[in-house]
Amino acid sequence: MSNIRIITLIFTVLLLGSVNSFAGGGGQNEFSVTSDQPDRMLFGFFDLRERESFIQVTNESGNSRILHVQIFNVDDDCNENNFFDEFTINDTHIYDMRDIITNDGNPSGVVLPDNAYGVIVISSVQGIGQGFRNADLIGNQRILDNNGYEYRTNLVARRGGGGGGGVIPPITLNYSSNTGVTFSDVVGITVSNIGSSSGEVSVDPARDFWAADVDIFNNNEVPFSCRNVIFACIDQDNPRLEELLTRVGEASVASFEYGINDAIPHSRGGELLCPNNVIDEGFVRLSFIRERLQRFVVYVGLNNGNDRGSFDSYWFNNRDLIVPN
Repeated sequence: MSNIRIITLIFTVLLLGSVNSFAGGGGQNEFSVTSDQPDRMLFGFFDLRERESFIQVTNESGNSRILHVQIFNVDDDCNENNFFDEFTINDTHIYDMRDIITNDGNPSGVVLPDNAYGVIVISSVQGIGQGFRNADLIGNQRILDNNGYEYRTNLVARRGGGGGGGVIPPITLNYSSNTGVTFSDVVGITVSNIGSSSGEVSVDPARDFWAADVDIFNNNEVPFSCRNVIFACIDQDNPRLEELLTRVGEASVASFEYGINDAIPHSRGGELLCPNNVIDEGFVRLSFIRERLQRFVVYVGLNNGNDRGSFDSYWFNNRDLIVPN
């Protein structure tokens, strides 16, 4: 990528934010995205399947920081790649996920294949294996599809503190085809081992999951029952898929990403939240069934298959729901 294009990328993301938005969301409690306040751990989605992905990170602290970057490729059984990177005061760097270079311009040691997609987690640490620093990171992500549309939004930040118990609220995802939407990407990031001294999280495809009962409501708020689904860092070719389905026992399908329904299917032809449903405007409700994780992040992408797309973030932190920026 040329230097001019990289500079354009930075200013477009920082100054414009999300545009051409097709999606919305709802929930309870407060929200937390990295444009509001810095944090010590950021979560993002990348995709190199006929797409380009860029992750921008800024150290807003008054001190240099060592960042731990973890990359989990769903297409490689969600195996982890990782490296450490040093950021000086107020330093900003963009990771091109097709050619990952460290902040000082050296190779990171991580080379992803063309079909890679999955999770990136960036943690601020004092030094290698020496524990978390204070909240000091902000970031955003941008995904450019070869068909001409793009997804962009802030990285989701780790919330401090815990939930207060009680009933876990549902996650709702608004959608509409009236603006030309034809495809969707509902991505779920399931993460465990938050709070380790090294800032190293775990993403186990057969053990870390969030299961939900799915319903779709039309504009008259009439519900249509769908099916139970499992979000995990897994695809249909993963040898541990059957292990996960057996472990959860309350759903017949598990995936890292879904399309909404037959009216707005998945961009890559993947599983649907509500197959055999053709409601083209309304909202999806994901009602909690069971989990084994510490953090659940949902990104929702809608696009027209050509030149327009939107990407919004939703966050589930045990008993806290964070609605989109």
